Amino acid sequence: MDRNPASSAKALVFYSEFDDPEEWREALQAELPDLDFRVAPDIGDPQTVGYVLAWRPPQGFFAPFENIKLVVNLGAGVDSLTGRDDLPEVPICRLSDPGMVNLMRSYVLFAVTRYARDMPDFEAAKRRGEWHYIHPTPLDKIKVGVLGLGALGSAVARSLADLGFDVHGWDILDKDVPGVRVESDPARWKPFLSELDIVVNMMPLTAGTRGLLDKEAFAAMKKGAKFVNASRGQVVDEEALLDALRTGQVGGATLDVFWEEPLPKDHPFWEMENVYITPHLASITVPQAAARDVAESIRRIEEGESPLHQINPKAGF
Repeated sequence: MDRNPASSAKALVFYSEFDDPEEWREALQAELPDLDFRVAPDIGDPQTVGYVLAWRPPQGFFAPFENIKLVVNLGAGVDSLTGRDDLPEVPICRLSDPGMVNLMRSYVLFAVTRYARDMPDFEAAKRRGEWHYIHPTPLDKIKVGVLGLGALGSAVARSLADLGFDVHGWDILDKDVPGVRVESDPARWKPFLSELDIVVNMMPLTAGTRGLLDKEAFAAMKKGAKFVNASRGQVVDEEALLDALRTGQVGGATLDVFWEEPLPKDHPFWEMENVYITPHLASITVPQAAARDVAESIRRIEEGESPLHQINPKAGF
C-alpha cells in the first residue's frame, strides 16, 4: 500500500481560457503516452493531481491540489503565479521553446525595423497619395535599447545586433550578450534612456518593474524616440506614455500589451496616429515544441531533480 499520497499523484490538470487543451493533450501524450491529462474544471480526484499546466488561473485555483509537485506556466511571463496565497511552495517553471523565442524575435525585429526604415512616414504618404522620399539611415547609426535581458530579451537583443543595429541592453544583473552593450547600474538608468533612438521593453512584471516606465522615464528619453512594448502592460504608466505621445516626446509606440486587455474601445490609444496596436500576440506558445520541455520537467520531478526553466517566485522571474 502506498502511504505517501504525493508519490501516486501523477495526473496533470490543464487550465487556459486561450489555449486549445486538445492540442496540448496530443502533444504531451506523444511525449508521455501514459499521462493522465485532465482539463479544468473536470479535475477528477484532486488528491491524484501532481502537475498543473496553466495560463492565468483564477485565485483559489490551486487550493484543492494538496499533492501538487510542479506548476508549469503556459508562457514566459509568470506574474500571475507570484504573490498568491493558494499555491504551495513547489517548483514553478515557465515555457521557453524555440517557437516562442522566434515569434518574439520576429515581432520586435518588425517593430524596430518599421521605425528604423521610416515606414510610418511612408504609410502616411501613401494615404495622401504622395511620393515621399526619406534617405535611409544606416542601421549601425540607430541606437536600440532592450530593457530586460531574460531568455526572450536576450534573444531579441542578439537578433537586433546581428541585423546591424547599435544595441544597448538594460538588466538588473550584469549580463554578457554578444554584440550588446549591457548596463545594470541604477545610477545610469536615465542617461541610458537618453541615448536611445528606439526603446524596447522586455522586462517581466514584478514589484520592482510595475510602473517603472513612468513620466520621468519618458522625459529622460531622447525627444521623438520610438517605444515598443512586448512584455507586460503594467510595466508602463499608460497616462505618462499618453502624455509623451501627445507632446511628441515619444515619437511613436508599438504596443502589444496593456493595463486592460482587451484594450477598451474608448481608450485614447485607438485614435492616435502614432500608435500601432496588436492584441497581445507578440509571442505565443507552440505546443508541439514546448511539450518536450514540459515532459522533461515532469520526468525530472519524478526522479527527484529540478525542472527546466525554473523561476524564482520571490523575484518574479
